[in-house]
Amino acid sequence: MKALQVVIPGELQLVEREMPVIENSNEVLIKVKAAGICGSDIHIYHGTSPVATYPRVIGHEFVGEVVEAGTAVDRVKVGDHVVVEPIVYCGHCYACRNGRPNVCENLEVIGVHRDGGFQEYFKITQDRVHLLSPSLDWKEAVLIEPFTIAAQVTWRGDVRPGDVVWIIGAGPAGLSILQYAKLKGAVCIVADVEQDKLDTAKGLGADHVILSSEVDPVEKVYEITEGMGANVVIDAACLPKTFEQAIQAASAAGRVVVMGFDSRPSAIAQFLITRRELTVVGSRLQTYKFPEVIEHFQEGRLKPVEMISHTFAFDKFKEAFDLIESKAEKTSKVLLIFED
Repeated sequence: MKALQVVIPGELQLVEREMPVIENSNEVLIKVKAAGICGSDIHIYHGTSPVATYPRVIGHEFVGEVVEAGTAVDRVKVGDHVVVEPIVYCGHCYACRNGRPNVCENLEVIGVHRDGGFQEYFKITQDRVHLLSPSLDWKEAVLIEPFTIAAQVTWRGDVRPGDVVWIIGAGPAGLSILQYAKLKGAVCIVADVEQDKLDTAKGLGADHVILSSEVDPVEKVYEITEGMGANVVIDAACLPKTFEQAIQAASAAGRVVVMGFDSRPSAIAQFLITRRELTVVGSRLQTYKFPEVIEHFQEGRLKPVEMISHTFAFDKFKEAFDLIESKAEKTSKVLLIFED
């Protein structure tokens, strides 16, 4: 079978691999149908991921059909449509014991520490797959995993009805967070340096948008909120400067959620946090969010299709990556489609 592997940073190859074979009774074999290219895949490709190991078959956003199941498998059956939950955890460390397996001390992420879904067939234990309605289009279903990140972020930020939420960045992460915050009843401000991304955000329900390449976004947030600041600030741009802006723009008793892996320091005075008693939290991956997100997808409460800008056949991966890298066209979510 064919698999897309980052051999070493900067070297992406379509390689031939042995077909996975079920060896344990709780395993399932999945024929991959569609996969999404995430920013973290690009980082692994370039060698800028702080956690990836090589060589690595990338891809952690993927869906497919069960084609074989071990004798003890009882959650799914052959022919079922499934989405893969791409985290594997130990279950006994402090984080796991306290309901936070997404930051397990022994965490492994599929497509980062273990080979991922950019391959024609994928084997995994049944506890890592979630059943989907066959009526859900494969292209839509690919966006379930990114929306679990949005579910996690809005949970970590304790987004409540009526909260003013400022989302910094209108890429795929920011747009999924926007939709999830709106689902929770928030008033949403979205900032980005590109007008076309803000236009998309408006179409997805943003109440206010800020073109931060032309105005001071912190000042604009205070103007929009009549001096209060944002009750929740979510930094989906993940730069040292945007973290500083997030702290500056948060209201009294506000919450700031940080998603990035940037190792560069930000200049943040303690007084800004203490004076307003801010809650500053990180958000990584997700904890038990797949069932609720799948329900929202199947009930049509979210708009994943509107975030998909391009699709490519799996063997056209080079064109897909080149498009994202070159920025020759505006892209949002780019998908790889596996042909039957």
